[in-house]
Amino acid sequence: MADAPKLEILAGRPAGAPLVRDYLEGAPAAQDFYAGHFDEPEAYREKAQEVDGRFDRAARERAAQAIRVPAGGDAGRRERFVEEGGYVVTTGQQPGLFGGPLYSLYKGITTVRLAEALEPLLGKPVLPLFWVASEDHDWAEANHTYLVDVDNELHLSTLGDRPGDVHPPLHRILLGPEAVAVRDAFIDALPRTDFSAPYVALLRDAVAEGATLPGSFLRIMEELLGPMGLCFTDAADPVVKAASVELLLDELSRSEETEAVLGATAARLEEAGYGLQVALMEGGVNLFLEGPLGRERLYRENGGVRLHASGDLLTLSEVRARVTRDPSVLSPNVLFRPVVESAVFPTLSYVAGPGETAYFGQLGDFFGAFGMRMPVVHPRLGATVVEGKVRKVLDKFGLEPTALERPFHEVAGDIAREEIPAEIQAALASLRGAIGKGTGELQGAVKALDPTLKGPAQHVRAQAFAALDEVERKVVQAVKRENDIALAQLEKARLHLYPDDRLQERVFNVFYYLARYGGAFLDEIHRSFDVKLR
Repeated sequence: MADAPKLEILAGRPAGAPLVRDYLEGAPAAQDFYAGHFDEPEAYREKAQEVDGRFDRAARERAAQAIRVPAGGDAGRRERFVEEGGYVVTTGQQPGLFGGPLYSLYKGITTVRLAEALEPLLGKPVLPLFWVASEDHDWAEANHTYLVDVDNELHLSTLGDRPGDVHPPLHRILLGPEAVAVRDAFIDALPRTDFSAPYVALLRDAVAEGATLPGSFLRIMEELLGPMGLCFTDAADPVVKAASVELLLDELSRSEETEAVLGATAARLEEAGYGLQVALMEGGVNLFLEGPLGRERLYRENGGVRLHASGDLLTLSEVRARVTRDPSVLSPNVLFRPVVESAVFPTLSYVAGPGETAYFGQLGDFFGAFGMRMPVVHPRLGATVVEGKVRKVLDKFGLEPTALERPFHEVAGDIAREEIPAEIQAALASLRGAIGKGTGELQGAVKALDPTLKGPAQHVRAQAFAALDEVERKVVQAVKRENDIALAQLEKARLHLYPDDRLQERVFNVFYYLARYGGAFLDEIHRSFDVKLR
């Protein structure tokens, strides 16, 4: 088998809102909104003690029933988790087409690495657990993905919009024949290498008519990250729903109280100079109920609740009766989901993206309202993947990857100016100096004769510099034409680093890299994501 091309993994923690940046830096003002700092061992020890106060052996046995160990994983670790009183480190993500953007993968690997670091610290099994948010209903966010195709162009794969105004949870939507056609076109866009065949087979197996987007996502993630030890759970798993239904109904009954708790924290955040990642809606219950228009947010009204999209009114007793018949119809919103997760699983830490890190800052007292301490928020690691062909172009221009974060026309213009022949640069500089000197002398001379002549003299100066700038612009254009091929290479390099003017990890699908580098790509990400505690 041929060797994989070379690549670099530039790992780091993505920043975000001011609250996130301050938390990453350990600023005391931000720390007040979290349960200890993510690299401080004592924060995890304190959280472990709190978890042990809520989870006995029976509770861990119930949790283990909802933990999926992928084929090839070590099922014995789940047994030791129960026997030895272990913990979990969790992360989660909405399902994405063909595994979604790279950051989903990065969250999973960060979780694996954090569990590896915590297990020797605590002396007990720590399972890394990925929560597949299959109850989410945002089809437009989940239905597409991107890769750089064989023609070195950005290729969009999408299942398209769903007709009508009904938005069911993703796990309710079965894929049709159009999904198979999109899958096959995606496969055709992948590089053909010695590594690609098993990943093509995985795509064909995972994405089929009659499957669901969450099911396909789970199948792909289990295959890719299961060998690292990552375990999985599904938000719609009957075990999860049965274990969390009483907590959901508690929120239904206490929503006015919990709204006040969240509002008080929001006021403290704003007083500290931080904004809110998740807006609080007056009268909002932190729950969704499946109604006539799909998964609908609940709002308090007349002693009962109103379904936001359809406007249907229900008494609390009617909601409870529906949930008794089918617990799957009631689900938490984005703020309540972490509380539910920590009630079902003995969670030490949540591995969060920048947006999640920000909204966890809103949740400390909300956890407390349900008798829990919030988990330690561990910001995920991210990466910029620099392939050998991209590094070669960067080196040619003496650039680092971050230099291409700017709009390409600005980068190309700066490079072209540097490439202007020395004699032209000297002539332009000389002329610019002469114009400045000459017009300055003219302004001084006319001012003595008539002060009102200063304006026309300044106009002459402005016109002269504008004409000179136009000459320089045309010189730059001529240099660009001379360097069209090299600049085209640089533009393609930028496509690989900042596709669609966004971070690579928020756009690209992993299968491009798997086809080019095989399992070595995942191994290199795992190696580069070095999680250390103080």
